Amino acid sequence: MTDIRQQALDYHEYPTPGKISVELTTPAETSKDLSLAYSPGVAEPVREIAENPDDVYKYTGKGNTVAVISNGTAILGLGNLGPMASKPVMEGKALLFKRFANINSFDIEVTHNTVEEFISTVANIADSFGGINLEDIKAPECFQIEKALIERCKVPVFHDDQHGTAIVTAAGMINALEIQGKNIRHANIVCMGAGAAAIACMELLIKCGAQRERIYMLDTKGVVHTRRDDLNEYKKLFANNTDKRTLEEAIDGADVFVGVSGPNLLSAEQLKLMGPNPVVFACSNPDPEIKPELAKSARDDVIIATGRSDYPNQVNNVLCFPFIFRGALDVRATKINDEMKIAAVNAIRELAKEPVPEEVLAASGEDSLVFGKDYIIPKPMDSRLCARVARAVASAAVESGVAQIEMPENYFL
Repeated sequence: MTDIRQQALDYHEYPTPGKISVELTTPAETSKDLSLAYSPGVAEPVREIAENPDDVYKYTGKGNTVAVISNGTAILGLGNLGPMASKPVMEGKALLFKRFANINSFDIEVTHNTVEEFISTVANIADSFGGINLEDIKAPECFQIEKALIERCKVPVFHDDQHGTAIVTAAGMINALEIQGKNIRHANIVCMGAGAAAIACMELLIKCGAQRERIYMLDTKGVVHTRRDDLNEYKKLFANNTDKRTLEEAIDGADVFVGVSGPNLLSAEQLKLMGPNPVVFACSNPDPEIKPELAKSARDDVIIATGRSDYPNQVNNVLCFPFIFRGALDVRATKINDEMKIAAVNAIRELAKEPVPEEVLAASGEDSLVFGKDYIIPKPMDSRLCARVARAVASAAVESGVAQIEMPENYFL
């Protein structure tokens, strides 16, 4: 057993199994305390909420609580291992919500026989929470599940594997292209992978200015093109009318490579085929599509990002999802829409251009961070992210009409 494996197992087992617990927010020491917390005192907020349902936000923790929900069909890079195997990941997500945005979270693992059963289960409990974070659900079912739940739930529903990945990718991508002297509107993009994250990334890049006809998506059978008859409805959105069939053909002259697929799928020779000043996002975890050392030895003009914390430019969902929910919860948004996602993209990418405070450098273990090839997106430990992203998201929710209350005065100022 490797040291890291044993350390990970020990971390989850000791001193108490798991990573989260419930804490009390009010006194519960005396008989008077208990009479207020439960019977008979609890009847008073019950009556108030029955008369005015919005008072649930006043008298309970609903407004600062997110449910992290999975069926375990796409756990990290490990695949369909079932609901219980997903529980450590869901607890980890709850830990991140609390650590980075002070949001309370409960993990819920659902066993079901059909997609509709899963949808009904989540929809029936959604009102208990301020928001729903879907996690580790395989494609294409995840698209159907999220769409149905957005329609049926009164609280925001967000599949982080899709949209969290897309938001951080878009923020880093726009910055990288700017550094390379390129514009996303004119960039030829190769996307290796055609699952939930890949499709969401490409959709958001299009909303940020990329041109659909300049995107070449590849699945296990090669380029997704218009003459294929084996494409599901989501891949069809990216079927390119092209004669290109292989990665070598698609990547020839390309400006951008986005990998959300598997390890070591981009060779140095293929990278050399890309146009000048290429941008490579090799986000397969734990092993990227191409290792940064190999990429930089093949091309000294490349900007490369990965999903790993031990390389520069980590594409990490924690840069956005806690803060998107922070902003959404604080204005009681009914959904997380495109305006809110794009606001998050812009807040993240602009923060990377600002001077980095000493406390952020210390927390990140860095001596210096300056906007450039090795620093295109903020570090996950940057405490400024919460205020910047939450405020941008809350403001976008209000302006786009999905907020139920105004942004609090002096919110994160």
